[in-house]
Amino acid sequence: MSSITGRKGWIGHSIAVTVAMLVAGLQFLVSPVWAAYELPPGERITNLPHIPRSMPQKEAYENYDPVIGRNFDLKNFWMRADLRVRPEFRNNVCFGGSAPAAGACTTIAGARANTPANATAPGKAANDFYIQQWVRLGLGYDLSPDVNFYMEIIDSAVWGGNGNPLNAGNGGDPLVHNCAQSSVSAANANQGGGCRLGVRAAYMLVRNLAGIQGLSMKAGRQYVIFGNHSLFGHFDWANTGYSHDGIMFNYSANKNFESWLGWFRNSETDLLQGSAVGSGAGNIVATGTTVDGGADVDMFIFYNQIKSIPGILFEPYYVLYINQLGEGANAAQGMGTAKKSEQVRHMIGQRTELRKGNWDSILETAYQFGVEADGIGADNQRNVKINAYALRFWLGYTVYESKMKPRLAVNLDWASGDGDANCATAATCSSAGGTFENFFPTNHIHMGYADVQAWKNMVAPQANFQFRPTERDHFEFWYMNMNLANARDNWYRAGQGAYIFSRNDNTKKHVGDEVDFTWTRMFADGKVAFQATYGHIFTGGYMTANMPGTPTNQEWGFVQLWMNF
Repeated sequence: MSSITGRKGWIGHSIAVTVAMLVAGLQFLVSPVWAAYELPPGERITNLPHIPRSMPQKEAYENYDPVIGRNFDLKNFWMRADLRVRPEFRNNVCFGGSAPAAGACTTIAGARANTPANATAPGKAANDFYIQQWVRLGLGYDLSPDVNFYMEIIDSAVWGGNGNPLNAGNGGDPLVHNCAQSSVSAANANQGGGCRLGVRAAYMLVRNLAGIQGLSMKAGRQYVIFGNHSLFGHFDWANTGYSHDGIMFNYSANKNFESWLGWFRNSETDLLQGSAVGSGAGNIVATGTTVDGGADVDMFIFYNQIKSIPGILFEPYYVLYINQLGEGANAAQGMGTAKKSEQVRHMIGQRTELRKGNWDSILETAYQFGVEADGIGADNQRNVKINAYALRFWLGYTVYESKMKPRLAVNLDWASGDGDANCATAATCSSAGGTFENFFPTNHIHMGYADVQAWKNMVAPQANFQFRPTERDHFEFWYMNMNLANARDNWYRAGQGAYIFSRNDNTKKHVGDEVDFTWTRMFADGKVAFQATYGHIFTGGYMTANMPGTPTNQEWGFVQLWMNF
């Protein structure tokens, strides 16, 4: 009993001392009117209650009425914005077959035999028409000549894509203006949609870091663009585009050399987005573990530019991609699954660009090696050795002396595939993985405007002709002959997923031929553009051998209005 009494006395004494210290702190901080407790002469309290912010305490938190920061100066604030509206159509999406499932016209389910994607519900040839829109608003502030803040908000929408698709008008698109309703039937559970407002970029840029001239650091969500977008681009053609969370260092010692070193976290498995105080459970399904702080996805980039020879740009690079998600997390499309889980992939490459007089040329080569899982089962064993290659070569000639600036260019794209991409069991899978990983490119500007070809298991010679009859008008004609590099690997479209899964006994490689025509008209000193494109895809022997029925040609086109300031 005495021990309890003593403990109560100790608790009461502690409370009294704490109250006294708080009162004294208020006296010290605010006014002598709170002088209920006086400090002995020469004494002061040094451990005042506080909220550590880990940042300069130049701006106080307001109690009620927010105030403009004392560091803010309107002349250092700037903004940028653009808006795009694009109607788009595609006839014969699956070349005469039924509508695709998960973006593919056939499937490798079960025994991985090639069957129609919608074999249980065949219908007429799938046609599609929709309208996409985005608005992007970028806000920047130059805290100093060497410190910059930037944030870009994007509203990405499909007309009529919000709300409940089964009850449009009542909880549907006219009433819901941010996130789609989740109250859809089980048969349409995949049509719930998602939020349309997001953050495309949010970073701080610090130049001359640590007093080192030419060294800068960009930390936060950012664009990653190198070369001519072959492997890393903004992919602005899409209605959202690529951006990456991470940190990038840049060093430019002189005009002849520049280097970038970056680390990016593509997937975080054990910390929820916007988590307030930390981890409680895994946030990615099928990671192979419940909570594993190491089962993440990371990407490291080391990119360089050498500009010491006039007219020639040489860019050697190295990329390391580490995906530690469980083997079954992302392997549904076989060995060619984009960003397949459970892999360590190294890539070394170079890009050379030449501009001399009327001539221009680009040569890019890349080699990938490392280890990955076969995607069958859940043993998480990286039992396949990566051995993949790619090449891109452009040669163009522009008549700059002519008012219309005509340009003729020829191109060859090639990327390796894998003969066992659709193997059904571990016993039938090869110990080598040959499908080239296209990473995060802007394929729309490289291999036909219809976006049916990735830089992945392909061989495609191309020809391009463009000219400018007036200062505001630009015309372009594009031809591409599409082939597979390996007949038993799949045909991958620009989004890098399989478009058609190849039969295990397939021997045909000629996918087809694409012809595109594009007209662009500029307004308002280039701040507004109208563009119209029509593309036609002629089917080849590969489709006849791998698509059920009799494949037909595909038509694709769009018009778009784009404004920026």
